[in-house]
Amino acid sequence: MNNIKKIQALITAEDAAGVLLSALTCIRWGCGFTGSNGLLLVTLDEAHLFTDARYTTQSREEVTGATVHIAPGQLIDSLNTSGCMPDGEVILQAEHVSIAQHAQLLKRLGERNWLPKSRLLEAQMAVKSPAEINFIRKAQEITDAVFEEILSVLKPGTTEREIAAEITYQHLQRGATKMSFDPIVASGPNGALPHARPSDRKLQLGDLVVLDFGCFYNGYASDMTRTVAIGNPSEKAREVYHVVKTAQQNALDAASSQMTTKTLDSVARGIIEEAGYGSYFNHSLGHGVGLDIHEWPRVSWQVDDPLAENMVITIEPGVYIPGELGVRIEDMVVLKPDGCEVLGHTPKSLLIL
Repeated sequence: MNNIKKIQALITAEDAAGVLLSALTCIRWGCGFTGSNGLLLVTLDEAHLFTDARYTTQSREEVTGATVHIAPGQLIDSLNTSGCMPDGEVILQAEHVSIAQHAQLLKRLGERNWLPKSRLLEAQMAVKSPAEINFIRKAQEITDAVFEEILSVLKPGTTEREIAAEITYQHLQRGATKMSFDPIVASGPNGALPHARPSDRKLQLGDLVVLDFGCFYNGYASDMTRTVAIGNPSEKAREVYHVVKTAQQNALDAASSQMTTKTLDSVARGIIEEAGYGSYFNHSLGHGVGLDIHEWPRVSWQVDDPLAENMVITIEPGVYIPGELGVRIEDMVVLKPDGCEVLGHTPKSLLIL
């Protein structure tokens, strides 16, 4: 992967001399390096990756578009002695440089013209290349297969924790690098917690079970939620499921790169509010997905950012009734000018197991 020219275009747009990247996902996006310790300095004319001796071979195999420097000690010290630092303003990633790290930059590199910038590279990284979309699609194929596999263990008496362990195991067995987040398995009243942690609660007849999980494949994430029933659910549970499914399908039908985040959120939110459950839909409709499981844009009623072609976002409305139940249905989509491509293939009719 080599996006150095895109970073250099940003430097030009900001009328700066360079940018120092410290967020590992941004470094990977920039030059392909996947190690756990690195700094990427990009100037108008060149790029330099600084890492340590653990990654001597790996960095030289992975990195494109940048010169690799193996630091004998602190990366900042090597940056200082490399002679690569440009004159003029150098942009920093405001959210990824702590006060302590900023103090080290000042101590090691002197009083330079540092320019902290928030949300650096978010818009560039949000628009995915065909190769990136294929990696996300492959991650989702693994997650689809795992969902089908775990249906046999979703039965009364099995604990949420046991199911979560099986979800993780099955992903790794199928080639996932790791989980994109700890699986959510939330049964019965636990389903009313959008980010419930798997517990020792045993599945019971009549439960709805919210299953939210995904994995990383070659650095890119998948994310999917389905809600299933253990035995016959109540009429209220069926009603809530129908409302959420309708809201999600309408948002899928409406989604395109020709709208804003707020407008897309309103499609699903309006249906849920009209059904009388608006106060129980207490999170955003979705988020970007890529090298991080949660990326820009945030698809929410609280922000009104433009969507763009080849962004990958989630569409995941939910209804959460405290003490009773929860329902969420989620798919990842690739935005197009005339609609969207749904990346998953797991059915959304209410499964009664």
